[in-house]
Amino acid sequence: MFADRTNWNLEANPLSEALARHRAAGKPLFDLTNSNPAECGFEYDRRAILEALANPASLAYDPEPRGLLSARQAVAAYYAAHGSEVPVDSIILTTSTSEAYSFVFRTLCNPGDEILIPEPSYPLFAFLADIQDVKLVRYPLDYDYGWQINFHALQQGVTARTRGVIVVHPNNPTGHFTKPQELEKLNEICAKRNLAIIADEVFLDFALQGDAPFSFARNTAALTFTMTGLSKISGLPQMKAAWLVASGPEQLKSQALARLEIIADTYLSMNAPVQWAIPTLLEQRHPFQKQLLERVRKNLTELDRQLATQKSCARLAVEAGWYAVLRVPATRSDEELAIELLAQKNVYIYPGHFYDFPSEGFLIVSLITREEEFAAGVKLLLSIF
Repeated sequence: MFADRTNWNLEANPLSEALARHRAAGKPLFDLTNSNPAECGFEYDRRAILEALANPASLAYDPEPRGLLSARQAVAAYYAAHGSEVPVDSIILTTSTSEAYSFVFRTLCNPGDEILIPEPSYPLFAFLADIQDVKLVRYPLDYDYGWQINFHALQQGVTARTRGVIVVHPNNPTGHFTKPQELEKLNEICAKRNLAIIADEVFLDFALQGDAPFSFARNTAALTFTMTGLSKISGLPQMKAAWLVASGPEQLKSQALARLEIIADTYLSMNAPVQWAIPTLLEQRHPFQKQLLERVRKNLTELDRQLATQKSCARLAVEAGWYAVLRVPATRSDEELAIELLAQKNVYIYPGHFYDFPSEGFLIVSLITREEEFAAGVKLLLSIF
């Protein structure tokens, strides 16, 4: 009765089952995975947000496939603040970056075509690809005092069915930016092989030192789709507002946008109140990001302070984002370690394999957890080694 593409393993994994039992028993919990900004104690201008959502213009229905002009102008202004000139006609609003991925996959891929994705990276890609009948091929990110793309492996992964390369900038959870020389090499490969670059920039604004180096939205050497949204930029995941930007050689860009517009027009998924509110919601990023980065830096400092008191665990370098990667003794699987931490120390943490780390010995901690809970949770975590 059901499509093969939905034949996922629907059973809860052992860590999720252990967490459910832990919560049902009413035990204390130090959650080092929480990445929902709406639950982390940040302050929002509630009046400004609610007033923006009450715009009377929302009562009219005047559908625009690419999104309301005023909303796209606000997005273009956001990129201008990053030093990138993005034409409003190159912007398409979506309800999420997941929807943006689906639009791009549908534009580029026939069933069974391939997209290259980094490893490690965000686990949602597998489901997005399955739903769109796309095959994912992984290329490794190598760590040597910082992360870099393994271009030999990436090129080995290109086949006649490859349609694009996903780059997460900065990566989740490794927190590293794509370097200018890597962008140059990506452009060379993709232009030569007629591949698109798909750039996920949801954490672009969260550089821990200085500003983000660049946005892919200004890339013109290869067909490029850049996506992000308010979920991370303004800490408003509940608003379901995101976008994608098409750039690249003019002819390819125009052909891509014409196809994307038809896909967007078919669904018209963005609602009017949120579209009218986008200029205000984007302005909310300034106080939100200040609060969040202050907490991330404090938690990172506390993490490093505690790590300095022992020799078993270490933190990998991080440039941006909300996460830190810990290298821990690989004496058992990461999932077994996470279950042990939950049972013995009341600490909930993500094992590395959730993010497709290719080997054991990695744990992922959220840096936006409330500071007291974070410090206590890290202390308990390190005490198990």
